[in-house]
Amino acid sequence: TMMLLTYDTKEKTLHGLNLPRDTMVNVSTRSKRLNAVYNYNKGKDKATQVEKGMTALKEQVAKLTGIKPNYYVMVEWEAIGELVDALGGVYFDVPFDMNYDDPYQDLHIHQEAGYRKLSGEDAMEVIRWRKNNGEPSPGDVGRIQIQQDFLSAVLDKCLQPATLLKAPALAQVFLNNVTTDLTVGNILAFAQLAIGMDPESD
Repeated sequence: TMMLLTYDTKEKTLHGLNLPRDTMVNVSTRSKRLNAVYNYNKGKDKATQVEKGMTALKEQVAKLTGIKPNYYVMVEWEAIGELVDALGGVYFDVPFDMNYDDPYQDLHIHQEAGYRKLSGEDAMEVIRWRKNNGEPSPGDVGRIQIQQDFLSAVLDKCLQPATLLKAPALAQVFLNNVTTDLTVGNILAFAQLAIGMDPESD
């Protein structure tokens, strides 16, 4: 999942745009999909793979949107579940029954529709869902909408005053699962500037 975020620290607003993984880009490589840019450009040197891959991806995102990202944040999938558990669960309205089994990936998703508190494991199933067995798929765009709604619910929980007490646990999840060119100082400053944001309107 790829998202372009713009954060206005003065106005305290955050805007996000999902970039569908199959978006076509004008590149010379065999695959012309946006989600292939990172892998085609990372090279073989493990010490520079992230930097090279992300530099190329930033350039393609700039060509597509007119906005060149200042920073990147690469999040391991498992971090979402760990973050939700560190928050003590997140309330979310699952839009419909989700029933999908893929034994080849050992992926099993079974979630009932309705508003309830999701655990980290529940959250991982909800954001990975693409379709129900035997039914047509809503495609990447359908999954993107669910992920956006879920991220909004997570932000709502993160911006509650009580969450500040859990900051050390959240920081540990971040350190274990995130690769970024933001410095610790950047992150602390951005977090401090977020105080007072309204997740519903900002």
